[in-house]
Amino acid sequence: EVQLVESGGGLVQAGGSLRLSCAASGFTFDDYTIGWFRLAPGKEREGVSCISLSSGITYYEDSVKGRFTMSSDNAKNTVYLQMNSLKPEDSAVYVCAAVTGVVSGLIPRNEYDYWGQGTQVTVSS
Repeated sequence: EVQLVESGGGLVQAGGSLRLSCAASGFTFDDYTIGWFRLAPGKEREGVSCISLSSGITYYEDSVKGRFTMSSDNAKNTVYLQMNSLKPEDSAVYVCAAVTGVVSGLIPRNEYDYWGQGTQVTVSS
């Protein structure tokens, strides 16, 4: 059974940092791409970043470039999203998702096969 479990969310002041984790199980980790999405009230689910685990190549949505960094520990089947210089508009439920293969950029949410439950990130002003 494929499982994706996020952790690391919380409440932080603007300008602060958080590191999210997405622990994966039930599939061959290196064969997949993992993406992070966020869902804020009144907004559509937004792709934030993704990483192709076989290559380690990462992609980012423009509003988080230079502030967010995605990485992976393939030995632990875990990906991370380091979020620095957080802004109130970054507040959302952050969800990780998985899809087979390598991608060449951010891909739409409907192309992902598996989803976690999400972790709440709240940035106060």
